[in-house]
Amino acid sequence: MSEVTLIECPRDAMQGLKAIIPTQKKINYMKSLLAVGFDTLDCGSFVSPKAIPQMADTAAVIEALETEKKNTKLLVIVANLRGAQMACSYPSIDVLGYPFSISENFQMRNTGKSIDESLTLLEEIISLSEKNQKELVVYLSMGFGNPYGDPWSPDIISQWIERLTEIGVNNLSLSDTIGCAMPSDIHALFSSLIPRGQHHRLAPIFTPLQQQQPKKFRQPFRGDAVALMELSRGLGDVQWLKTI
Repeated sequence: MSEVTLIECPRDAMQGLKAIIPTQKKINYMKSLLAVGFDTLDCGSFVSPKAIPQMADTAAVIEALETEKKNTKLLVIVANLRGAQMACSYPSIDVLGYPFSISENFQMRNTGKSIDESLTLLEEIISLSEKNQKELVVYLSMGFGNPYGDPWSPDIISQWIERLTEIGVNNLSLSDTIGCAMPSDIHALFSSLIPRGQHHRLAPIFTPLQQQQPKKFRQPFRGDAVALMELSRGLGDVQWLKTI
């Protein structure tokens, strides 16, 4: 491992809180994270304020961080074209994140779109991000299993990796969305993807129970399987580790 990149993700924890964090308090906290020097700060999302009220002030937060970011990239989540357009209008935003689910049920629950509709939208977001020189990361949610009864298998994951790569997705995060992945599942999935040469395109994101963390995190690294991982322990302690 020649290099480690840390990406801090307070947004994921903040959006799950019931109480609304005052904007200025949020700004102060984000500034303190920028002072640390993380490679990327996942700091907000341009999504419906009715769906996620905790992120309704993302624009105000971004504007306050514009002169503070220095060498840290700012990342925001977008779930529709309007959100992507808003994100692209800010020069200080470097990375757009889009949640794409291989589960039809979860895609509808999460974004109100079918997989086909989401794929069409993603192609528009790819074009928009390229035009505005923004990086794009696509999160493959339900990547390690599906509790909604939709078909799931390593072959299905592989097929989606190829399909998304073909339309121009270069950065993929395979998400353990609801924390259901077991070490055996992770091992089986990457044992399938590694011979196909697809593991280098993936960045697994885990949301494990505390007692599962060590086993989950070790599995993908066996055989140089993975580029990136997320550790989820709570507010202000969510990191991605990237091996270059």
